Amino acid sequence: MRKTILAVFVLLVGVAFANQGHTSEGGNDNNQSTIALPSSHEATNLQQNHIAREVLHELLMLPYYSVFDDLRFTIDPHNNVTLMGEVVDPSTKSDAEGYVKGVQGVESVKNEIQILPPSPQDQEIRIAEYRAIYGFDGLTKYSWSTIPSIHIIVKGGRVRLEGVVDNDGDKTMAGLRANSVPGVFGVENDLRVVPQAAKKK
Repeated sequence: MRKTILAVFVLLVGVAFANQGHTSEGGNDNNQSTIALPSSHEATNLQQNHIAREVLHELLMLPYYSVFDDLRFTIDPHNNVTLMGEVVDPSTKSDAEGYVKGVQGVESVKNEIQILPPSPQDQEIRIAEYRAIYGFDGLTKYSWSTIPSIHIIVKGGRVRLEGVVDNDGDKTMAGLRANSVPGVFGVENDLRVVPQAAKKK
């Protein structure tokens, strides 16, 4: 089975795990329906999907997880979870490992989350980037959720945008707004486009 790679902010809006389930077969002569049991391969997928949902839930519940953090994880065929990404607060890294270890079905947790180095200049850039992006009328809608869907990762004066937007125009505009902030050495726009229709599936 191929390794499943899951980005937290993408799963929040694009996962269709809940649509998977048992398959109904046609009725018999007594008009009784039967339920087909999933194959071992399907059962494994269902279990991994369930674990992925629970891991996602725990990460989203982290007390200090914010728009300035980027969290991702993978689950291998043996239900070993690897945590990745970059966070501002060191406690977010330790909390993430602790929360995920408590998920039923997880065999082990490897914590590869990086802590962004403390920097007053980077912190100023984070605030300026937030205002530049979310203060723009066309992008304000992305700030309405508890955790805004455009994440702003700043390290050494360089900015990386992670997350999800509705269309290419919004992705381009977010990049332009990020580049407009003084003192930024460069902007990497890794936003993914997930149309509204796909989010609702």
